Amino acid sequence: MTFLSSLRAGASALVLMSLAAPLSAESLYTPVAKDFAPVVRAAAAQPGAPVYAGSKVLISGERLVPGQEITLMRGTTVLTAEGPILVDAEGRFSFEMTLDAEAATGQQPVVMLAEKPAAAQIVTVKISPKLDLAGAEKFDITSGPVANGLYQVIHNEKTGAVYVTSAVGRPPVKLSEITRLDAESLKVTGKVSPPEAPASGRPGPEGAAADPGLFAVYGIDIDTEHDRLWVSNTRQDSIAVYDAKEMALVKQFEPGSVSHGRDVVVDETRGRAYVAATRTSRIEVFDTKTLEKLDPIEITTSRRGGEWSSMALDLDEASGILVNVSMSSNEAAVIDLNSGSVKVLPLPGALAASGVAYDPQEKLIFVASQQSDNLLIVSAEDGRILHDVPVGAQPLNVTFEPVSRQAFVANRGSGTITVVNTKGEVTANLDAGSRPNQLRADGQGTVWAVNKSLGQDDDRGNMIWRIRPAK
Repeated sequence: MTFLSSLRAGASALVLMSLAAPLSAESLYTPVAKDFAPVVRAAAAQPGAPVYAGSKVLISGERLVPGQEITLMRGTTVLTAEGPILVDAEGRFSFEMTLDAEAATGQQPVVMLAEKPAAAQIVTVKISPKLDLAGAEKFDITSGPVANGLYQVIHNEKTGAVYVTSAVGRPPVKLSEITRLDAESLKVTGKVSPPEAPASGRPGPEGAAADPGLFAVYGIDIDTEHDRLWVSNTRQDSIAVYDAKEMALVKQFEPGSVSHGRDVVVDETRGRAYVAATRTSRIEVFDTKTLEKLDPIEITTSRRGGEWSSMALDLDEASGILVNVSMSSNEAAVIDLNSGSVKVLPLPGALAASGVAYDPQEKLIFVASQQSDNLLIVSAEDGRILHDVPVGAQPLNVTFEPVSRQAFVANRGSGTITVVNTKGEVTANLDAGSRPNQLRADGQGTVWAVNKSLGQDDDRGNMIWRIRPAK
């Protein structure tokens, strides 16, 4: 017998022996987890901080199976190199890692693999662009503390007064105000607290005591013709009207008037107030003279199976153009108030579109998106994305300042206000304390902004900011 035939015979015998041997008790396909619905998050290891390249990230999970073994992977690389993480007796785990300095920005997928029992889930690590502070010398910047829980700001060009809204905590809210300040000194000249809400209008935990709660105020705009403030009562799905001079309630609408009202803009030319009804496809409309509710503006998403969720509003009274963005479908709506037409524009590159501003001169829409960390500059005529500008962590709102012809973006996560011209160039990146929340241009060269605090001991929060060109 030759060596080759001997090898063949041995191989055949080996195959037969293998077929006859019992299968191993170990299998790749181990028992799977049933009704597996964990909550797994990735955030900066430092609470409240954004995630940048080179920073520490904490991945934490809860509602897992005690004793489960967790492996985390990015691509084919195992992040938990020292071995699986063991879920504790309360169904929780945590893992801290440091991103490399070259980590690319964006929504980075990390795979969580579980065993005993088996399951898998994708965890998103959002790495934000980090812009250096620059350009402060171009501006005259003044800031000062106002009240806890600031939300929005508006300037009265006729009287020089500035108004801010504030609300503290979750329902039932017990501290909320409209505060009036002098635009030059930033000193408080008046304030008013909203009335108590009825029990049905102040949602809270099921079975909780019916503590007093207020019609807390959030969004704000001013009707200078009637000297009235329009505010949204987001928690009660309502709105209210206040006398701007007397700082007194004129009318409180019933709960349910506006679903989760956010932005309010007043159109003095047409005698209308428009309120974004978040989580719906509607912009509610009110008569500013009679204070009556009118038929809403309905917006239909262009995305199959999608839903519109109205967020920020901006209005150009002269042309009658109202713009709105949808956080859920990442689209912009251009509404012609003269004809009633509604044009919906997709926003590729936007995730969680939240803030919007409009430039009537060049017919540009500026969109700030919280999850994509960018500012899109879009043609309102044909929907083309003209510029996609990284601006910082969690850009929440944007305003267009027509004198300098620049957009100012409030980056809540990075604590900055980024200034971008119509060509998509960043011209400044300003320190704005903790969590800048909203900002508005007054049309005369000044931008007003408010921010929120990171906690009781944060001396960089709950501030109003006045940003003017340097002389």
